[in-house]
Amino acid sequence: MKHFTDLRGYLDALADIGDLVTIDREVDGDMEPAAITRRSYEIRSPAPLFTNIRGAREGFRILGAPAAMSSRKDMPYARIALSLGLQPDSTGQQIVDALADAQTREPIPPVIVESGPCQENVLLGDDATLDSFPIPIVHEKDGGRYANTWGALIVQTPDGEWTNWSIARVMKIDGKRMAGLVADGQHIGHVWNQWVEIGKPMPYALVQGAEPGIPYVSGFPLPDGAFDAGFLGALVGEPIELVKAQTVDLLVPATAEVVIEGHVSLERDALEGPFGEAAGYHPMDVTKQPTFHVEAITHRDDPIWPLVAEGRPPDEYHTVTCVGAASQCLARLREVQLPVSTVWSPMDSAGMWLVVTVPPDWRDMMDPDTTSDTLAQYIGQTLFWNKAGLYFPQIFLLDDDIDPTDLAEVTWAIATRVHPVSKRVQMDSVVLPLFVSHTDIEYKRGWGPRVVFDGLLPPIGERMAHTSFAASYPVELQKQVVDNWV
Repeated sequence: MKHFTDLRGYLDALADIGDLVTIDREVDGDMEPAAITRRSYEIRSPAPLFTNIRGAREGFRILGAPAAMSSRKDMPYARIALSLGLQPDSTGQQIVDALADAQTREPIPPVIVESGPCQENVLLGDDATLDSFPIPIVHEKDGGRYANTWGALIVQTPDGEWTNWSIARVMKIDGKRMAGLVADGQHIGHVWNQWVEIGKPMPYALVQGAEPGIPYVSGFPLPDGAFDAGFLGALVGEPIELVKAQTVDLLVPATAEVVIEGHVSLERDALEGPFGEAAGYHPMDVTKQPTFHVEAITHRDDPIWPLVAEGRPPDEYHTVTCVGAASQCLARLREVQLPVSTVWSPMDSAGMWLVVTVPPDWRDMMDPDTTSDTLAQYIGQTLFWNKAGLYFPQIFLLDDDIDPTDLAEVTWAIATRVHPVSKRVQMDSVVLPLFVSHTDIEYKRGWGPRVVFDGLLPPIGERMAHTSFAASYPVELQKQVVDNWV
């Protein structure tokens, strides 16, 4: 297990496994970096590191696809695993288990250091301008250049009791202003509303290029009041180093590449959007959002600006949300003592599906009268009102004879075990903006149906055997075939 304490060490590790490509030829400062990044997701190429961006200061760089699926077919989750301090060949189930286990540990508080590389260069006043940085256009139809696609927004409640890290899109207005998506239902919205209530602008820090675990944890649906830095410390087994910001009363990651500091307006006084989203579509919505005023910028020498070209899966939205929310759901199901093997959200579903698997003897672990329908109801009631479970309008309940991280196996199981009409539990709950499959009425009222599909097999002794290589031939013959042929 290796905890990378800065982005640069992580990039060295990606280079060591052939999952990073340095692009020294000149690229434009508009859409070309995002287009290359988007293409890299779709062909599963190494993460692109751009070193020569037209119009940018010498030494400034852009890192595309910082935590996407790996180009290494033998270790597809390498970028996720390395970001979280795990071995690069970790499986999806191992990553989810590690994250779920970390939630049961005591948080490890961060340590405060006197100084850090993030403040090697300090820009104040007129010098603190976004125009100094290579902020590209992500999609052609976007409303502007997006200054945040993979950075952590750090805010704190007025009483100082809760510091929250989150990821939210933030659009550049000009060199000194940004419009950030502050949703009332998200943690950043809860904190901002508290500042509005007391009539004071909210201090913020926008952190780009922090150590790789920080954006991951910032994107996880941790419970209200959770201490993100403490959770990450528990996960990696040691405290995270933070340093005091220059102009606001916040602590920021000491090794971050860039830190933008300032205050957020008390009103939704700026237009934000449109922006291509993680469901794979480009809505043309423009909404009023608060203004993030830029008052100071600090950065490392030769800083690296991370870029996520969000869209059809899988990209970082899916590697973070699918994995993080699945781990939260697994932890919750274990907490209520339901007989669950693992939980996974297939990234190709854009995070709309959740697969819950149970062991073949799950009936022996519950009340004798418990049916598969009852178990499906328990799971729906547990998850559809849980913060992490709110992400998933559709849950598939399956046996653990399939690997939920293998989409081919999931597709086979759903097609052959889920009844076209019956064996499903429907419940009404919150409809999130990304649920593009719901009706306009459901979307506008924010309320609509969710479903648990019961694809469980009959009890042990009543099941048909698989007709797979592993299940259809003697072990000795399997070994002979593998040794002699493939």
